Amino acid sequence: MPAQSRPACLSWPERSGDLPRDLPDRRALDHLLRDQFPEATGTLSPIRGGRDAADKRLKRIDAPRYAKTRNHLRGAVTELSPFIRHGVLTLAEVRDTVFDRISRRDDGVKLINELGWRDFWQRMWMDLGDDINTSQEDLKTGHDSASYARELPEDIREGHTGLACMDGFRDDLTTRGWLHNHARMWMAAYVVHWRRVHWKAGADWFLEHLLDGDPASNHLSWQWVASSFSHKPYFFNKTNLERFSDGRYCRSCSSTGSCPFEGSYEQLEDQLFAPQASIRDVPAQRRRNHQGRRSGPQSSSGGDRRRGDSNSRGNGNSRGNGSAAMARPKR
Repeated sequence: MPAQSRPACLSWPERSGDLPRDLPDRRALDHLLRDQFPEATGTLSPIRGGRDAADKRLKRIDAPRYAKTRNHLRGAVTELSPFIRHGVLTLAEVRDTVFDRISRRDDGVKLINELGWRDFWQRMWMDLGDDINTSQEDLKTGHDSASYARELPEDIREGHTGLACMDGFRDDLTTRGWLHNHARMWMAAYVVHWRRVHWKAGADWFLEHLLDGDPASNHLSWQWVASSFSHKPYFFNKTNLERFSDGRYCRSCSSTGSCPFEGSYEQLEDQLFAPQASIRDVPAQRRRNHQGRRSGPQSSSGGDRRRGDSNSRGNGNSRGNGSAAMARPKR
């Protein structure tokens, strides 16, 4: 494949009221933002933007390692999403870079699929418009939508849940502005299913902090977890979280003896969800709609659980062994 030329930088005329474009260093940026937005708290994210930083990350892409390790928090993920979100990189550039760096096309399948899903979210946004802010379907949790809180609890927002994993994810979200996709899914599932908070409250909170906060991928992914944009809710257990986080949170968690994620998937399903009608009882038109759509935005063998997935039992270990998940690969 011929080498791709670097696209020209985007430019547009300055308008009255625009923030300065040229600053000597990040300290000047920090001072500017504190002056312009005094109500904002926290510090600058350590993640640096710009084309040079994007090029450095592009050069580090390792598609085969990504395919093998993307479900792990320490896996070889690209962290390119902020650059794609803000137009520093195009999907085509990333695709071409992947193909340039692999010897077999199959080595790039998982990563290319991710780019395809990002494009899919954008096309869904074009189709749905502002309706991405509303539930696309009824929930499949057995609970009425009205029973979900519309405000995010303060202990979640402030990182005082007492759960090392969730408080750690919150800290990364608010200080770095970026989270591994598996952590996003775990946190979304905790907020929606364990705490019974409406997905929109969590999605809006994520958008406040994420550097790659794209309304389409963010809101529709939260709906996928909640089951208002999928045929089953997404959830997980302690075994799954411990495996893919290498136990980094569980070892230091003060709630180890009362972990809400402890138990088999069958036990957690009974705890979190109300009985549901069989798929055979779903009206025919609605069933056809679901059959025409994939079960989730992405599929992998990450060990997470979608309600009703009997194959998650793997070898029969009721504690959960991380097999046959319907979790999405990580960005």
